[in-house]
Amino acid sequence: MKGFLQGTGVALVTPFSSDLSIDYPALTNLIEYNIARNVDYLVVMGTTAESATLSKPEKKEVIAHIRKVNSNRVPMVLGIGGNNTEQVLQEIEETDLADFSAILSVVPMYNKPTQEGIYQHYKKIAEYAPLPILLYNVPSRTGTNMEADTTLRLSSLTNIIGIKEATSDIGQVLAILKDRPEDFLVISGDDMLALSLVAAGGDGVISVVGQGFPKQFSELISNGIEGDLANSYEQLFQLLPAINYAFEEGNPAGIKSILAAKDICKPYVRLPLVKASKKLETTIKEFVNRLPVQ
Repeated sequence: MKGFLQGTGVALVTPFSSDLSIDYPALTNLIEYNIARNVDYLVVMGTTAESATLSKPEKKEVIAHIRKVNSNRVPMVLGIGGNNTEQVLQEIEETDLADFSAILSVVPMYNKPTQEGIYQHYKKIAEYAPLPILLYNVPSRTGTNMEADTTLRLSSLTNIIGIKEATSDIGQVLAILKDRPEDFLVISGDDMLALSLVAAGGDGVISVVGQGFPKQFSELISNGIEGDLANSYEQLFQLLPAINYAFEEGNPAGIKSILAAKDICKPYVRLPLVKASKKLETTIKEFVNRLPVQ
C-alpha cells in the first residue's frame, strides 16, 4: 500500500511558446495528461521546470496556474532551494504554500559547503519552514555530494521527511536505506535507477521521463513497490531508450522533445539551454510512434 509521497511523482517542465513566453494551455495539457494516467503527485519548480530562468512574477503565475488546474486532486511538492540559506528562507516566507504538501530543497550548489555546512543549512530551513522538507541530493548538478551520514543525521530532525537521492552511487543509497528511520522517505531522483531503489526498499521516484509516459512509469514503480519485479523490469526495459534520449542532450530539452512528439507541449527551452537537435527529435518521434498509445 502506497502512502504519503510514495510511488511516482513527476518533475513538471514549464512549457514555452515559440517566443519563449509561458504556454499556459500546454501546461494545463501536461497536468491533465499526467493526472489522468495515475501519477501519485506533482513536483513544481524543480530544475526540470527551468526555474532558474523564470522571473519571480512568472514563478508566482506558474504556481498559481498549477494549483488551479490540479484543484487538490493529487499532492504537490514545491521546489525552493539555493546556495544562500537566508535567501531560501525569504523565498519560503514570500511564497504562497497553500495546497502544497512539502518543500523540495536542493543541496547548495557552486559554493561547495562541507558536510557540516550542508547539515546546518537544512537544519535552519527545517526549523523555519511551515511545511515538511524533502532533501534533494544531486551531485552532478550541485558539485557537492551530501554523504549518507549527513542524510541520516538530518533524518532525525522533526520537519525533514525524506530525500530525493540522485547520486549514481548505489552504495550510498543502500547505506541510507539500511539505517534510515522507519518513516523517512527515500525517493529516487534518477529514472534509470528508480526501480533498483524501489526493489531495495525505497519509496518511489520523482521522475523526469515519467511525465512523458505517466501510465507506464507509474505502473512499473507501483509493481516494484508491490514486489512484482518481473513485470516492473519488463516495463522498464521498454522505456530504457526514452530515458537515454531524455538526457542525451540535457534536461529538459530531451523530455520536452518527447512531450512535443506526443503533442502535449512545444520543445522550446530558454537559454543557456537549447532544444534537442533535429537528429534526436527524429529518433524520439520514431520511438514514440512505435509505442502503444496510452
